[in-house]
Amino acid sequence: MLLNKQARVFFDVVLYVVMFFVIQYFVLVGVSGADAWRNGMSWAEFAGHVYHGSIGVGGKSLVAVSALSSVVTVVVFVYARWARLTRAWLFMRAWTVLAWVACLALGSILPAQWLQERMNLAMPESAMRTFESIMSEPVGYMAIGVLAPLAEEVVFRGAILGKLLHVFAGRMHWIAIAISALIFGAVHGNEAQFAHAMIIGLLLGWMYYRANSIIPGVVFHWINNTVAYLMFNLLPSSADGQLIDLFHGDSRTMWLGLLFSVCIIVPSLYQLALRLRRPRG
Repeated sequence: MLLNKQARVFFDVVLYVVMFFVIQYFVLVGVSGADAWRNGMSWAEFAGHVYHGSIGVGGKSLVAVSALSSVVTVVVFVYARWARLTRAWLFMRAWTVLAWVACLALGSILPAQWLQERMNLAMPESAMRTFESIMSEPVGYMAIGVLAPLAEEVVFRGAILGKLLHVFAGRMHWIAIAISALIFGAVHGNEAQFAHAMIIGLLLGWMYYRANSIIPGVVFHWINNTVAYLMFNLLPSSADGQLIDLFHGDSRTMWLGLLFSVCIIVPSLYQLALRLRRPRG
């Protein structure tokens, strides 16, 4: 009986991951088809592009794909009750907790970049072009800064981690958190984002487990993506540079920045360990 329950849970997890990609693919095809129609491309020619896997969009269309796929993902996962969202945690009015979540998100940015550089990992050129196309559009913030964090928390914490916790309960909850973090890293499709997303996924998973809510994770995710958007647009030279370039080549200042980040992370984790709790009832 337990084996059947575990098999069912892992089947559901695979289903959620597949559906996550299926939604993105069909939204991409739909937006590409609209672009093709607007540009006078014949349906036969467009079908050939789809068959050969050579469809693609850029600029505002890429933003539309990202935003629309996030909206459709949230609607599908909530409607199918794969991710159960409640307002109970909001009724706690735990604004202090969310303030500490924000501090943790801000404090993790520099150390995460430093770790990625130490592992000598760089984003593939295709992924970087996609990232830059969305970031360079004014409306790109809505897609990558607001909608993407919500959709990803619904899928990877609300649905996937929520399901895994049915199997790995009690003291084994870290196994569920680790598996969900690995999946979260893997779906990004490259080594650089895998390492970063997996580490962040552990923090997000821990917060979800403690609060039984995606809200802390959405706030963390929103701040992380918002900082990335602001950095790209306000300091475009930092997009392709190293962490030390942000400090004008001064290694001493860089290490002080990292130390300051740790001084934010440690008390933030301590306060969240004390304050993050599930709503009563």
